[in-house]
Amino acid sequence: MSVDATKTSDGLTTDLRLPGLKGRAEIIRDQWGIPHLRASHTDDLFVLNGYVHAADRMWQMEAALRRGIGRLAEWSGPSALPADQLARQLGSEAASKRDYDALLPETKVMLEAYARGVNAWIDSGGSAPEYELLGATPIRWQPWFSVAVMRQRGILMGSVWFKLWRAAALGTVGAEAVPLLRYDDNGPERFIVPQGPAGQRLSATLVDLAPAIEALSGFGPQDGTVGGSNNLAVAGSRTASGKPLVAGDPHRQYEIPGIYTQLHLTGPEFDAIGFAVPGVPAFPHFCHTDHVAWCVTHTFADLHDLYVEEFCDGGATYRTKDGPARTETRSETIAVRGGDDLTITVHETRHGPIIAGDPATGKALALKSAQLFDTDRSLDCLIPMLRAKTLDSFYDTSGDWGVIDHNVVGADRDGHIGVLVRARVPERDPVNGWLPVPGWSGDHEWRGYIPFERMPREIDPDQGYITTANNRPVPDDHPDYIATDCHPTTRASRLAERIERVRGLTAGDMLDFLRDTDSGPARMIAGRILKADVADGAPLLGVLAAWDGRMDPGLTAPTIYTLIRQEMTRILARRSGLDRASAHVAASPAPGIPALNQLWWTLPNLLRANDETLLGGASWDDVIREAVATVAAGPQPAPWGAAHRPVFAHPLAHVFPGEPGVAAPRSDPTGGDGDCVLATGGFPGGGTVSVYGPVARYVFDLADWDNSRWIVMHGASGHAGTAHYEDQNPLWARGEMVPMAYSADAVAAHTATRTTVVPA
Repeated sequence: MSVDATKTSDGLTTDLRLPGLKGRAEIIRDQWGIPHLRASHTDDLFVLNGYVHAADRMWQMEAALRRGIGRLAEWSGPSALPADQLARQLGSEAASKRDYDALLPETKVMLEAYARGVNAWIDSGGSAPEYELLGATPIRWQPWFSVAVMRQRGILMGSVWFKLWRAAALGTVGAEAVPLLRYDDNGPERFIVPQGPAGQRLSATLVDLAPAIEALSGFGPQDGTVGGSNNLAVAGSRTASGKPLVAGDPHRQYEIPGIYTQLHLTGPEFDAIGFAVPGVPAFPHFCHTDHVAWCVTHTFADLHDLYVEEFCDGGATYRTKDGPARTETRSETIAVRGGDDLTITVHETRHGPIIAGDPATGKALALKSAQLFDTDRSLDCLIPMLRAKTLDSFYDTSGDWGVIDHNVVGADRDGHIGVLVRARVPERDPVNGWLPVPGWSGDHEWRGYIPFERMPREIDPDQGYITTANNRPVPDDHPDYIATDCHPTTRASRLAERIERVRGLTAGDMLDFLRDTDSGPARMIAGRILKADVADGAPLLGVLAAWDGRMDPGLTAPTIYTLIRQEMTRILARRSGLDRASAHVAASPAPGIPALNQLWWTLPNLLRANDETLLGGASWDDVIREAVATVAAGPQPAPWGAAHRPVFAHPLAHVFPGEPGVAAPRSDPTGGDGDCVLATGGFPGGGTVSVYGPVARYVFDLADWDNSRWIVMHGASGHAGTAHYEDQNPLWARGEMVPMAYSADAVAAHTATRTTVVPA
């Protein structure tokens, strides 16, 4: 297979001969380097999709694949071994091949066309700076690779880490304190379905938890993740145009290249524009066609259960209610750049792979995840999603989606808005949501999956708007158990508050909502700090007293508040003994579970309730006094824009330090923090810098698609030093966006280059 390209005399138009096409096609790039692809055959459109993804992000695509199947250490060296080992334990490669084999013929045709486009670019001699540094060439793309990449982008997000954290902490804090180890709920919680009402968070009693606590006895020493997003939809009754508006921003760690790339596909069956995942065709998460707009946030549905397995015979057998069963084992060899190969033994029970502990010691934890346990056909949804003409019919296409759980907010040109919890959630008892449960009793098994028809869905809520921000999916009296842990309701409530203030909303208002820096938790915590009897740090407290809780880049108060809260979190970790819990075997799966990260989100609820259970005999006033004194004795706090500047990181920067090919862009300053709608968060153990946040933003205007806007955190290109590697960052940092050209006239007005593509 080969590609022939020639440039015409105007220097802007290129003729490209591409093997495997059925007819003529076009690749148009606008002034931001964003590709707009046109073809008269749907298959050709996906060939072009693969070709431009490879041209812009081939190294990123292969890196995601290698992460997904446990082969990144071949590039990154020993630092990637823990993650590779976990991927091998999970059996992700075998699961992806299994899932590919089960896909519909139409879906396989799409993935085959995409792979042809990727390989055409490779065969043309395509490369990237990272390949040159590694002395490697791109892997030839196979259709099942896209299944593996899609799985990797959401693997094990959510509940598994909270359960592992509480299991690691149990021996230190005791059973009575386990229910305290939760994310902040900011008081009464908003729900995703139904929109509007508020209620209290699910809890558990010691009687509920007793079997799990007993099962964990003797597992490891006795004292031994970021995610997020906002989205919203506003009905025409609240907008200036009389048509809906949809907006949002996915939150991820600031890895370079960014997880999303902008793309426009125009063909005979659909005209679709949105954020694509390099390595996967079409638009799994954020898109609009001529009829429907959709976007997602993470639901935090409980897709993962952990079982304490009791082993005998040195790990060769394990206990079930029906007697001993044989442990399945296999060997996996992981190649390591700059080091020796590592061979591991993977152990599996009827529930799934062992991910923590050693069967030879008598007890270990097995993972049963809906993302891996049964065949997943999520990618079968991609083409039907593009063909849907109404929001309800769009939601009906989602029955096979299961690779990651989403709150799918959308709208259609008929004026409807809605939200669907799109997930395959196991049907079982809520007690499974707190801790690893005994694997031998038979009392905690799955009863299948919640039928798609019962998944929460709401169309046209009475208040005329929808907000989701990883808050609680449903009230506790919902007939099905969906989730135990979720993010605070802070951001969803703040968005609702902003919407309620204004009539005649515009796309500009939606953009303004997404850069909101108000932090309710900051106001609450700062107020509590000011109420304490503090002798030291008067200048710092004076700045806090005059502050309104906005995390704006030009202010110093946000830095002071963050430093004090971080110090309070360290004191809480030390006094509770939970600073040692990260070393527990339950916290061992990659990337590990830092206690400070967990306790950062636990602290607000404890402070709000004046709960001193975990303070080892101290009071919160004692903690505040110590924290303020420590911060006051340190360096003068810098303005928030300098202290909280986003830090972008390339996965190979540690392998090739100082090399331009892996140089991450230096971002302009931003405001916000993890509690704001502008959720630019950090980790308390890493100082005040921002390491995760809105890696993209969008506003879809259903009255005029060409009035829609979008942005990514650095640029369309994944190649360091090129024109479109970081050109969107200054706008992104200011909370601005670039035009989302959709109509033929708008695309023509923004065209920078045009490539005519014909069959080779």
